[in-house]
Amino acid sequence: MRKLTYAMGVSLDGYIADRAGNFDWAAPDEELHAFHNQQALQIGVNLYGRRLYETMRFWAGVNEQTSDSRVMLEWAETWKATPQVVFSTTLDAVEGNARLVSANVVEEVAALKQEDGKDLAVGGAGIAATLIEAGLVDEYGLFVNPVVVGGGTPFFPRLDQPLGLELVETRTFGSAVVYVRYRRA
Repeated sequence: MRKLTYAMGVSLDGYIADRAGNFDWAAPDEELHAFHNQQALQIGVNLYGRRLYETMRFWAGVNEQTSDSRVMLEWAETWKATPQVVFSTTLDAVEGNARLVSANVVEEVAALKQEDGKDLAVGGAGIAATLIEAGLVDEYGLFVNPVVVGGGTPFFPRLDQPLGLELVETRTFGSAVVYVRYRRA
C-alpha cells in the first residue's frame, strides 16, 4: 500500500499562507531546495487542488534557458516527470503530466493508495483537509519557518478529535527552517 504524505512550509504559528495569501516567507534557499528535490524523487503521484496546481504550473516553463540554478532545474525536471492528479470542478482541462478528476476525492485517493508504486504526496490545505478528515494521510512534513504571520491558511484543519502523531525525523537547515516529520500514531 502506498503512503500518503502532506508536507508544506509553515509559519511558526502554523500557517501555510498569510491572510493575504502570501507565502514568500517560505521560499527555500539552495540547501532546503536540494532537500525538497531529494524528497520529490520518492513521490509517484502529486495530488493537487486547482489553486496549487495553477501555482505549480510555473515549473513547466523552467528549463536551462530560463534558469541557471542547478537545484531549480532538478526540481523542475522531477516535477514534470512525476504524474499529477488535479482535483477540480472548475477546470476544464489540465496540461503536461496531469490528469483532471472531478469525482469524489476520498474515493479516488483511497484507490490510488491501493495501487503499486511510489508514495503519494498531497499539496494544498483544502484537499489535504478532506484527506486528513477521511483518515487517509499517513505522514506530515512541516517545514517550520522562523516567522509568525498571525493568521491565514492553517496547515491543519479544525478537527473534531485529536490526531495522535509519532515523531519520525527532525532536521534544522542553515536558514533556520526546522523540518519535522510525523506519522499517524
